[in-house]
Order: sequence, then structure tokens, then C-alpha cells
Amino acid sequence: MFFRPKTYSARYPQWMVGRPLLYMSSALASLGDAMFGYGQGSIAAAQVQPSFIHRMFGKEVTMAQIQAGQTGVDPFIQAITVACLNITALLASFIAAYLCDLLGRRMSVRIGGVMYFIAALIQVFAPNLGTLIAGRCIQGLGVGILSMTVPILQCEIAPAHARGLFVSIEYICLNIGYAVSAWVGYGFFFAMPSEISWRGPYIVQAAIALVLIFWTFFLPETPRWLAQNGFQKEALITLADLHGAGNVSDPKILATYAEIVAAVEFEAHMGQASWRQLFTQYTRRCVVGITCQMFAQLNGINAILYFLPSNLTRAGFTISRSLLYSGACALVYCSGTIPAMFLIDKFGRRAFLLFGSLALAASLSIVGGLQYYADSLPLGSARVSAADAIFFGVCLYLFFFGATWGPGPWLLGAEIFPLRARAKGMSLSTGTNWLFNFIIAFITPPLFNAINAGYYFVLVGFCIISVIVVWFIYPETAHHTLEDLGEVFGDKVMDDEGHAREQAERSANAIQRERSGLPVITDSEVTLQPSTSITPAAKDEASIVMKERSSVVTIASDA
Repeated sequence: MFFRPKTYSARYPQWMVGRPLLYMSSALASLGDAMFGYGQGSIAAAQVQPSFIHRMFGKEVTMAQIQAGQTGVDPFIQAITVACLNITALLASFIAAYLCDLLGRRMSVRIGGVMYFIAALIQVFAPNLGTLIAGRCIQGLGVGILSMTVPILQCEIAPAHARGLFVSIEYICLNIGYAVSAWVGYGFFFAMPSEISWRGPYIVQAAIALVLIFWTFFLPETPRWLAQNGFQKEALITLADLHGAGNVSDPKILATYAEIVAAVEFEAHMGQASWRQLFTQYTRRCVVGITCQMFAQLNGINAILYFLPSNLTRAGFTISRSLLYSGACALVYCSGTIPAMFLIDKFGRRAFLLFGSLALAASLSIVGGLQYYADSLPLGSARVSAADAIFFGVCLYLFFFGATWGPGPWLLGAEIFPLRARAKGMSLSTGTNWLFNFIIAFITPPLFNAINAGYYFVLVGFCIISVIVVWFIYPETAHHTLEDLGEVFGDKVMDDEGHAREQAERSANAIQRERSGLPVITDSEVTLQPSTSITPAAKDEASIVMKERSSVVTIASDA
């Protein structure tokens, strides 16, 4: 196709090859999720600022009126302001399925970063609500692209035994983004009555987007995308640079490469999966991918996060204390991801999600019950003790969500689909996230206004339903390579990888000789056995290559 890349160049310096390249690629690509988390917090903090309410909604309000929930702002207008981002993110997540396959994972990340930067500038200078909504809609395009692409990138560069760790790194970056926005919002709050109090956080957002855009010029493409798009030699080199310290003859690297090549060849015979095939051939995978993101939203996270300062103000705190405690909640949210980073690969996805659903139901019950009690008390100091208890309940909820239903759905959506259907499958899962994200963001203000604390118990009901769905439908996907997951879901298994292994060793031989200046041995001059062992000649050539590798790796395809 016309837009498909004809060449591939890796611009990372040689000193990064190995673990530094792997972890830097994971962490810096996750800036895309950090920006989404940052966007959640910035709009939440702005909604309790008089200057923002006056500029965007035309209402002159005092701090006391905001604390009492008497701003005069139509809850449906407030809901549209928050939820408009989710609609464009939903659209972008499906567009990203084609961008991701056509242009590659790193180019998709770059496009998402550019969208974010443009959106941040628009919101910095927004003179009215229409402009702000336009900026948030453009931001949604960037969010949709990044939220679909980054989890795929993480799963495709991660070792099989550590996919949970890598997607948890991504999710903790999202949480850190939210935490940074909470504390940035708290700091700029003291600039009131100047409008910089809510415009300032968008300047920080633009700066984060620039860092992400810059890094995409050094980010390596994933070996699986390279192999699928005709860059077999580059796929082997990138795989070795990420996992084998640059040693293309490492037996583990060759075995992994052979699995990738076999999967690509196997799926090439079947062609790219259509949307219809996604549902008919991979039905159970689709059910898992859709429901995991659906329940991540219905379990209440964005009902809490999008309106956290407002919820804490409703509980009885002053506005400044609500913003301060929102920052504290964000730190707890971040800390919740730490158990997932180290344990979700050991204990599995099912155990984490089942425990998480029960823990979230208990936490929301605590918050809902205490909110009922607080609503029966007069405004002021009488509510402080109840508000402190609600704050504790919210912290419990955020910790358990950050450890379970936070990273879990993003990990499952990225890993459960085969390569031929991965981009479409992930876009389906991500699109579900944004659809239900929009629903929750849109219905939360009017429902809080109508049933108050009763809304928390609606969310408790969804937590209980999610326990049933996970127990009966979700298989365990931990401890399998991406290529092996077909067995878990009952797909046809590739038993014969001999031809792929032969290709892997032949590619390694050719790359080593090319790097060391030796003539490339043709197929008629060498016979390779399809096994995981490496020939003695290849080992000798590998030692030469390791000594002669330059400080910067530049790879260009012959195409």
C-alpha cells in the first residue's frame, strides 16, 4: 500500500542495547497513557474553580456556593464538557487499528502525541466553552490512538514471562499522570483569581506531549510488526537488541524469532482478520476483550476520578482541601499498581480480577454508606469526621482498582488476540472502554444529582456481576507466549516450526557475516538444521560481530 513504510531505521544509540533499551522503550512509550491520566485530573480540578466556571459556563459563583454544590451549572452541560473526549477517543481507537497495522506502532504513537500537543495548545488559549470542547475532542483523538497502540507495543516487546509487568508499567504511568495533574492543579489553584489557575496545567500537558513526540524518533519498532511487514532481518536484530544484548545468535532469541516467523507465515495464509472473522472465529476472545473494558468502567473508576474533587467537596471538605486530598488519593492510586507489577504474572489475571471485583464492591459500599450518613448532617464542621472516613474509603477503592481492574483489562486486550487480528481486536477492546467511559462520564453528574449516595450502590452491583463473568468466561493467559495463546483459546496450534527455525538461523548467519564484512553464505553453501541449537560457525561469527558492532545501530531495509 502507498503509505506503508518501505524502509526501517533504528536510531537508538548502541549503549542502550539490552535491558536499558527495553525498559526505556516501555516507560517512555507509556507517556501516552500518562497524558491520558493527566487529562483526567486537569478537567477534574478545573471544575471546582470559580474562574473556570465563570469563563466556560457564564456563572458568577463563590467558593461557598461551589462547596455547597450550588453553581447553577446544568449537569448535562457539565457532563458533555467532560464526556466529549470519550466520543472522539472511541472513533480514534477504531481508526488506530488501521494506522497501527499500516504505519507501525511507533508512528501511531507519534501521531497520537502530535494530536495531544495541538489539543493542549487549544485548551491553554480557550476563550469559551465551545473552544474548550473542540480542544478536548482533538485530545480524544490522541487519547484513542495512544490507548490502543501503547498496550500492543508493550505486549509485543515484552518477554513472555513479564507481559504483566510491562503493561503494569504502562498503567502506573497513567496513574502517575493523574497524580501529577492533581498536584499541578493544587499548585495552580493558589493563582486564583487569575485564569492561569486552570490554564497552567494545560501548558504542562503540552510539554509532556513534546517529550513523547521527541522519543518516538528513537523508539524501536516491535519485532512482530517488522516480521509481518517484510523486515525479517530487522525484526531479528531488533529482537536481539531488546532481549539478547544485541546477540543475534542467542538460542533463545532464535527460538523466539522462529515462533514469530511461524506465526506470521501461518497467519499470512489466512490473511488479515476481517471484523466479521473477529467475532465468528475469535468469539471467546472478543467476549473477554469487550467485557474486561466494559466492567473496568462500570466498576466505577471514572465516576470517582473525573469528579473526585467535586465528590470530596460533596462529602464535606473545603475546595482547597478537596484538591489537596485528591492529590493524596492519586498517590494511593499509583501505589496500587505496584502489587500488579510484580504479582500479576505470578498469580495470573483471573485471580487478580476476581479479588479486585470483591474488594471494589466492599470499598464502594463503605463510601456509599458513609455518604448517606454525611448527607444527613448539616454543612460545615459537623461533616468533617464523615468526610475523613469517605476519604479513607475512596483511597481503599483506588488502591484496589489500581492493583486489579486498572492494568488487567489493558493487558488482556493487548495479549489475547493473534497477530492477524491484534490491532482490530485491541481497537474493539479499547473502543468498548471509551464507549462506557463516555456513558459513565455522561450519566454521573445527573445521577449524583438525582440519587446522591445511591449511585455508589449501583456501581457495587456491577462489581458483583463482574465476578460472575470472570469466573465463568475468562481463561488464564499468564505463563504463555503470545504465539502460544491459541492453545488457551482452542485455536489451531502450529506444531511444525522447523522451517521457521531454519529461516531464523539462516538470517542470523547472513546478518553476522554482513556486519563483520564477510561474504554472505547462500542457501547452496550451507545446510542448517531446524533446531534451537546454534551451529559452531554461527557462534564464532557472533563473537566477531560483538567485538565489531559500532556505537550506533542504523538498520535500513534492502527494499
